[in-house]
Amino acid sequence: MNGNGVPLLSFEPGSLRPISPRRAYDDNEDDDRSTNRKRWYHYLPLLGAILLILMPHPSLMTVFIHYHLLILHSKTLFLTHLSVTYALTFLAFTSLIVCVARDPGPIPDPKSTLARADMTLEEALLTPPPDDDYTHPGKWCRVCWAPKPERAHHCSQCGRCVLKMDHHCPWMGAKCIGHRTYAPFIHFLASVTLLSLYTAGIAIEGLWFAFHNALTIDETTPLHMLFLAFAGLAFGMIIGSFLTYHIYLTLTNQTTIESGSAFHLLRHLPPLSSSRLSNPPYEHELSYPQRRLVRAAHGSVRLYDLGWRKNWAQVFKPGWRTWIYGGSCPGDGQKFPRNPRADEMLSRLASDLVKLDQEA
Repeated sequence: MNGNGVPLLSFEPGSLRPISPRRAYDDNEDDDRSTNRKRWYHYLPLLGAILLILMPHPSLMTVFIHYHLLILHSKTLFLTHLSVTYALTFLAFTSLIVCVARDPGPIPDPKSTLARADMTLEEALLTPPPDDDYTHPGKWCRVCWAPKPERAHHCSQCGRCVLKMDHHCPWMGAKCIGHRTYAPFIHFLASVTLLSLYTAGIAIEGLWFAFHNALTIDETTPLHMLFLAFAGLAFGMIIGSFLTYHIYLTLTNQTTIESGSAFHLLRHLPPLSSSRLSNPPYEHELSYPQRRLVRAAHGSVRLYDLGWRKNWAQVFKPGWRTWIYGGSCPGDGQKFPRNPRADEMLSRLASDLVKLDQEA
């Protein structure tokens, strides 16, 4: 208050808004990672993926017209191959659009009692504490400065946390594959793999006919067939290998991050007793025998493996949406049922780590 009795600062009711922990570090608008903005060159791999899908179609139309119509005189084969190839292309683009347009897994704002300005003191005191213990390792993101749900990870490329993050994919518009886009991503891989193998099958059958009937076919159509056979087999093997790997992850209820990092098990260990290690232990604290033990346990300790049927049901829901674009994974992406044997196996791993630590 100045000498005239006028306060230096005054606050109108409702003029102060609580600051969300997620937005507290997003004030710098020039930071691309904080604001999750992307430059034009981030979309070049996506453009390349679209061109690779569309690239075989001129050669396909050449084969359909010059071979199936003009040589074989089969409208049935022409319409069948045309319908199947463009149906698979349509399915590939629908799931690709969903992966690019849909948020992979937004972290909900923390339900903090301080965020309610109209809350009375009595309500604040009577409100029960949250179920999650954010002081536990892995429950709080120190970059976003916000709660991090189970199986969520922070992506350094996107500058945010993603629910059940699988990996960051530059081919999907430089976006992450997470809880809400994992099913469409597998649908995309399956559609492209089937399209590639079907195209290769059409081309190989045409090449076989051209080899035995060289005088009945023109000179350029076999070249298109050769290109389609090579491209179809190449993409079928490359994309098919990714599809096979992600089907394996789905059937075992793992993400790419969980499958590739053995030491994520450390944060789930029970408290260690009589050990120099921290609770939970850090990777750099482990000796070489302890590291080998954790890597060996990683192949058998699957925290969320409920059997392949239940694991598959956690990714794909029955319905037409699953067939058209992959649908969406059921659940909220924050809570996942655990393997009933996980706690027992983690306790055994913790006791073995303590024994190795005492023997060192």
